[in-house]
Amino acid sequence: MLCAVYKSRKKAETYLFVEKREDFSRVPAPLMAAFGRPELVLMTKLDPAKPLGLAEVGKVMEALTMQGFYLQVPPPPENLLEEHKARQKKGV
Repeated sequence: MLCAVYKSRKKAETYLFVEKREDFSRVPAPLMAAFGRPELVLMTKLDPAKPLGLAEVGKVMEALTMQGFYLQVPPPPENLLEEHKARQKKGV
């Protein structure tokens, strides 16, 4: 499955996968407004045998088929203070 990957200029480490280059017709308008002007990063062939950086290839392919896009957002930042407090409570 071939797809286009765009990065957001508004949201760091946020990527939008779409089925066809420059075709955002299936992406909801509020999402496009929040995403900002997309910047093409690459065109790629999705292959279940070849993993992507953060996203699972199967989930990306399913989302592209079902809804026409996949939005990859960065993982939430680590809260080291909360982790430290949790360890202290456990006595670790």
